[in-house]
Amino acid sequence: MALVGPVSENIDDAQSAPVRTASDAGQVLTFDEIDNLTAESGKPAETLMNVVALIAGRFHTDVCSAYLLEPDRANLVLAATLGLRPSCVGRLRMGLNEGLAGLVAEQVRPVAVEQVKSHPRFKYFSEAGEEPYQSFLGVPLIDRGVLQGVLVVQTIETRAFREDEIRMLVQAAAQVAPVVSEARTLDRFIAPAQERLWALARNLWWSWDHDSSSLFRELDPARWWQLNQNPISLLNEIPFAGIERRAREMVLHSRINYAYRRQREYLEADRTWGARHAGVLRTRPVAYFSAEFGLHESIPIYSGGLGVLAGDHIKSASDLGIPLTGIGLFYGQGYFRQRLDRNGWQREEYLPTDINQLPMEPAIGCKGEAATIKIETLSGAIRVKIWRIKVGRCDLFLLDSNVEGNAPEDRELTSRLYGGDGRTRIRQELLLGVGGYRALRAMGLTPGVLHLNEGHSVFAILEAVRHRMQDEGLDFDRAATSVAREVVFTTHTPVPAGHDRFPADLVEEHLGPLREALGLSQERLMELGRENPEDPAEEFCMTVLGLRFARRANAVSSLHGEVSRTMWKGLYPGKQEDEVPIGHITNGVHVPSWLAPQMFRLYDRHLGSGWQERGGKASLWDAIENIDDAELWETHLSLKSRLLEFVRLRVVEQAERRAEPAEALQRLGRVLSPDALTIGFARRFATYKRANLVLADIERLASMVNDPKRPVQFVFAGKAHPHDDPGKRLLQQIAEMMRDSQFADKFVFVEDYDINVGRHFVQGVDVWLNNPRRPFEASGTSGQKMVLNGGLNLSVLDGWWAEAYDGLNGFAIGTGRTHSNISLHDTRDGEDLYRVLREEVIPLYYQRDRDGLPRGWIKRMKRAIRTLGWRFNADRMVMDYTLKCYVPAAGGTSSDMPMVL
Repeated sequence: MALVGPVSENIDDAQSAPVRTASDAGQVLTFDEIDNLTAESGKPAETLMNVVALIAGRFHTDVCSAYLLEPDRANLVLAATLGLRPSCVGRLRMGLNEGLAGLVAEQVRPVAVEQVKSHPRFKYFSEAGEEPYQSFLGVPLIDRGVLQGVLVVQTIETRAFREDEIRMLVQAAAQVAPVVSEARTLDRFIAPAQERLWALARNLWWSWDHDSSSLFRELDPARWWQLNQNPISLLNEIPFAGIERRAREMVLHSRINYAYRRQREYLEADRTWGARHAGVLRTRPVAYFSAEFGLHESIPIYSGGLGVLAGDHIKSASDLGIPLTGIGLFYGQGYFRQRLDRNGWQREEYLPTDINQLPMEPAIGCKGEAATIKIETLSGAIRVKIWRIKVGRCDLFLLDSNVEGNAPEDRELTSRLYGGDGRTRIRQELLLGVGGYRALRAMGLTPGVLHLNEGHSVFAILEAVRHRMQDEGLDFDRAATSVAREVVFTTHTPVPAGHDRFPADLVEEHLGPLREALGLSQERLMELGRENPEDPAEEFCMTVLGLRFARRANAVSSLHGEVSRTMWKGLYPGKQEDEVPIGHITNGVHVPSWLAPQMFRLYDRHLGSGWQERGGKASLWDAIENIDDAELWETHLSLKSRLLEFVRLRVVEQAERRAEPAEALQRLGRVLSPDALTIGFARRFATYKRANLVLADIERLASMVNDPKRPVQFVFAGKAHPHDDPGKRLLQQIAEMMRDSQFADKFVFVEDYDINVGRHFVQGVDVWLNNPRRPFEASGTSGQKMVLNGGLNLSVLDGWWAEAYDGLNGFAIGTGRTHSNISLHDTRDGEDLYRVLREEVIPLYYQRDRDGLPRGWIKRMKRAIRTLGWRFNADRMVMDYTLKCYVPAAGGTSSDMPMVL
């Protein structure tokens, strides 16, 4: 390896010497060659490509690239290349403190390296296709004494660049620097829109900023929807000239600049709620583990409510300025795409995800290289690479086992969410927990809090204990006690089948090496995950391990807390149910992600700009009563109209895919009426959620939906687990209603439920129907998304609704009674559902005044917004976690006096 410093006279002379004629001795490039570089004047991309092509040919190298300084002069961007992947141009960025090119710019001197991987500043950019290249020579591009960028050549064969070669490249750089400078200036003048749109697209902040997302939509509305509202895919498709032309036509430049400035202000803000209340977390952040994250429909690493909650949690942590890092898995095929056949039976389709179309980048570890980890099992090691997604101010790290060198079984391990058998599940959970904790360490992060969102990630506790034993020289018991103080465990399900359990042989195969490092016997490890440690036949339960080791454990609603304390009472012998140390923090939703832009503007007008930052104050929402009834109702009707248009388009597409006849397509294009009371139901099709409860009495239902004066219509969406045939049969029952002549225009099922479908539903329906078998709904958040959008909830008194309903802010199915006989329980709830529809919901909706306004309904809408909006949002939820869990777990409380008994 040769690291060559600048020879001052060479660089200075090269920068100050005038460009000589072709006849001048020792000239690297001729006058004609330099002149030809600008033949495509006004097209900076072509000019820079001419530069790198000329240099690569002259120096006989496999790669030549030009990196230009960003306007902030703190980062380099790949502006042109011959040899690396063209798709990285304009996308590959690095700080001056990153990589060898950054070293050239940082020190403003040539850097020559014979074997790049042995250099401490080497940084691997896998997306650039740099794997084959061994040698590196980079020189600064300086024009009129000002650094403009870096010129780099690379070779496949190991090459020790001679001093005369380095001197020649310095000279060539001096000759082309004025051309590069002109191209750079022109590029910055012509293409700030493109550059700033890419900056917006690479951070998911755009997904909850309506102004930013609207910019992408207006570049090409049709493609925006076809590409699942994915700005990376959109920008990859539109050429530079197309972006500029569209920006001029739509007068977008000032809006792009404004959105970019607001993003920078958001990311750099230091006066946040978290800065005031959670400063202790700044150096030892929260590590938030979850098996899925529902961030946006274009990133398919979620299946339903748990993932969407995790996505909302990390977004609100970003908004509040809570130092929090997410840890999850990258599923190469995501969750399945849902298609119904002609019989209404669910079919699953798994499609590979193109990483190049996602705002992901390889995570760079504390050693300045792409971070990877390895997890040992008794059947071999599993290697894992780490991706990073920027979610506002927070990082989300995703682990991916599709790594060269892994066994085929292991390469497929993270391909599908919730796929495979028990062996696949425990291996995924090993990656998430143990691998996730190792990933944090590889990134140089030492978390002060481990927040385990459900039991899938609890193996992280054991890995944290191992590190504590190693770092502090403790035995297992003392290290476990120390780690437990930092663990927050959230349980989400009151359904026993929802808690993962594994037999002893699977546990030993996958945790054997870790168990030995912890100094535990096989039986002792199994005891940690058993409700009854003395029962050798009992399997290992992930939730039991989480509850045993977490100093702070919580359910996700008040009622779920009661159920959980009853459910897990056996873990705490000698304690009464109300003494079981499981509290509750009720879930909430990230308001900017789910609130319709029209409602956002309505609140801006009546609550004042910046209202969302004060949304947790109940008094703010008193102003809702001052909104004109007609204005609120018209806003709701516009969203309802948008929903109906969306549903019609989707169901026609579904029918076309099934090759249904033309008359069926025409009918589906007209389904649903904007004048009818529209009830929405969208969630996982598990049997306890009882999507078919409304079908209990078909005759009464038919009279209800076909009443010409007061019609009712239903829109459904949701997926059944691929292995849940009872759930699929229930879904089929709903889908078949579309073929029944009594209900064909009043019952619609929308396939492939995702965040996009959910967003349309919660923003547009009149009523949100939720009728699980109490008390099996831990919390539920879909109905919370309705609240600020002006819809009303019609729900069993379960989950969050049990603590939210006040008799006037929505509708309740029954009074919270249950029955040990499931059939009787369901029959009674079905009767209550029909009664409340007939006696309360339908009459109130259709009771209109002379202006055609349902004043009583609007009054209830306002009450729902005023009494529920401030409570059931993710900001309140994350603030509760921060003050009640995170700060105490990190040792940041100023006082805490335990009661002396």
